[in-house]
Amino acid sequence: MIVTSQILYEGIRNLTMQFTGRGEAGENETNVVKVDVSALTPPCARVRIRKISYDVAYGIVILSWDGPSPVEFLNLEGQETFDYCFEGGLQNKVSSSNGDLLLSTKGFEANSVYSLKIEMAKKST
Repeated sequence: MIVTSQILYEGIRNLTMQFTGRGEAGENETNVVKVDVSALTPPCARVRIRKISYDVAYGIVILSWDGPSPVEFLNLEGQETFDYCFEGGLQNKVSSSNGDLLLSTKGFEANSVYSLKIEMAKKST
């Protein structure tokens, strides 16, 4: 996989990141840490997802919360935008989690691609 992670905006309370990936020869990512909350400035305990815009072609992207066993919460295929602002955001409620956001791909082959833009709010608890 050829992947990139980029912070588009990081403030005291808000964070926007862009992730891209392109498959090569049937490789997949498995529970790769994409948002390490301890490495943010300032660090936080977890993030709340406010909005996700994505484009996934020829495979599936799986988002999970990190913990003793990753907890899948979203499978992404095709192209769409999910706005969770009105619902208070997607929150990690796994009590034993370190707060990190993981990404896996499934069924990726040569020319499979993904692009995700995730808007988040930093949470101190």
